[in-house]
Amino acid sequence: MGIEFANKVADNFTIEPEENIFKSIFQQYEKVIVESIITSFGLDFIISDRLGGDVDTIHNVREAVKEGSELTYKNAQNAKAFQEHRLYDKDISREYHSDERYIAKNAKVSEARKAGMLEDAYTGKMMTRNEKSNLDHVISAKEIHDDSGRILAGLNGVDLANADVNLQPTNESINKSMNKYSIDDFLARIEKNEEERNRRIQELKEQQTLTDKERKELNKLEKLNEINPELMHEKDEKARKAYESKLARAYYTSPSFVKDTAKAAGKLGVKMGVRQLFGFVFMEVWFAVKEELAQKEDEEFNLEKIYLAIVQGVKKGVEKARQKYKEAIAVLGEGFIAGALSSITTTLCNVFFTTAKNTIKIIRETYASTIRALDIILFNPDDLLLGDRVKAATVVIATGASVVTGSIVMELIETTSVAEIPIVGDIVQTFCGTLVTGILSCTLLLLIDRSSLIKNVVKKLNEVPTMSTMTHYYSEQARYIEKYAAELMKIDVDKFQEEVSLYMKMEEFISQGIDEMELNKRLKNVIELVGINIPWEGNFDDFMEDKNNRLVFE
Repeated sequence: MGIEFANKVADNFTIEPEENIFKSIFQQYEKVIVESIITSFGLDFIISDRLGGDVDTIHNVREAVKEGSELTYKNAQNAKAFQEHRLYDKDISREYHSDERYIAKNAKVSEARKAGMLEDAYTGKMMTRNEKSNLDHVISAKEIHDDSGRILAGLNGVDLANADVNLQPTNESINKSMNKYSIDDFLARIEKNEEERNRRIQELKEQQTLTDKERKELNKLEKLNEINPELMHEKDEKARKAYESKLARAYYTSPSFVKDTAKAAGKLGVKMGVRQLFGFVFMEVWFAVKEELAQKEDEEFNLEKIYLAIVQGVKKGVEKARQKYKEAIAVLGEGFIAGALSSITTTLCNVFFTTAKNTIKIIRETYASTIRALDIILFNPDDLLLGDRVKAATVVIATGASVVTGSIVMELIETTSVAEIPIVGDIVQTFCGTLVTGILSCTLLLLIDRSSLIKNVVKKLNEVPTMSTMTHYYSEQARYIEKYAAELMKIDVDKFQEEVSLYMKMEEFISQGIDEMELNKRLKNVIELVGINIPWEGNFDDFMEDKNNRLVFE
């Protein structure tokens, strides 16, 4: 809203006790309510909100590749890079396990085991010299290679998989049992099969003789029971923290991400600015048409006259909007800032979680209201007193909160079966959201206007001396001077000079009197010359002696 809200309501607005309070409130704040509804619901088609925002994030691309996901890539190049990457297979597995870092650490692990100084990373126990050990990728090579987040960051999977923190020694049976499962999934399977595993261990131990196959099975099952879940989780958490940190640092500081973020912010800023500008113009048109139609209320119904009134109202509305070009530019600027900030905020949110479409709208509307309120509080374009400034900002925030609540209602309806009805579903959502916004706006604005507490706070704040207080005072004095100057402009100068000349002559004539008798005569001459009616008849002394007489001044 380019102009401060208080300028959009009537001057010296008061609610008459006998007047319908709701009608009065709506008339008073109709402009701000109508503008909010027009921009937030009627013109929202200008902005196409997308699930997960307009910029690819590591979190979102991982969600996008899951089966049945509604998320999509926002950047076609990023989508292409994922689609063209080669899926993990035996040949790729060989690349990961033949890396020189993997081979070097595996050699150290073997030396430590032979020396009897190797601790199993997943059990916390020292391994025996003749025990078979493996070097495990904590985050599996397959998971890293096929990770859409890694591909988005453009990092080499072999380098990430063979980082020292991701390579941990463990018993061969444990490593082979893990296969390609993540540690969380593997531990879940271990816990699920615990009862059956213990039963099988007991069964094998009760046998007097075991085959080689059974001995291997028993050894494997017992090693699985030695796993320390807390220790395993600790290793996994440490490895993933380092892994995610590398991805985040690489992608979120990359020129590609910065470019996409700036592009999305600029694009949404322009769309929000255009939406707010259209809302400003449509609001002017709405009230101009309403005014034209109101003039036809007492006339006989005529379709042609109504049509012409509407056309005339549209023309007047557009012309009023054109004349208020400074306000229009301010509205455009506020919309751009709100849109850009909401886009950046949405992108930041999607780094951690996926934002729904209505959540994005709520962020947009929140920023739009906040920018308006800050413009009033910080810049005070209309030079309001502190209390009036706070009240105006409160009105803007209250209206914005109403729009946000309406959006939440729309989101709730979207989760019901009503939203699935073709055509009707969208209409019901928009209607309910608009209705809630309108009702809540009127209620909050009613509270702001009628609350004695708020009135007292505004009054007290208006008494706080600020630069605006002084400016307001001198502005009032300037208005008074303009008013007096306008009155002076109406004076007949020639007549004024003639009267001044006459009064000067009379003053000179009177001042030349020598004594009281002479002065009295001259005063009577002046009275007769000017044409003043004397409030008595005959001799003054004789007139005053009669108690029934009264002096009548005309």
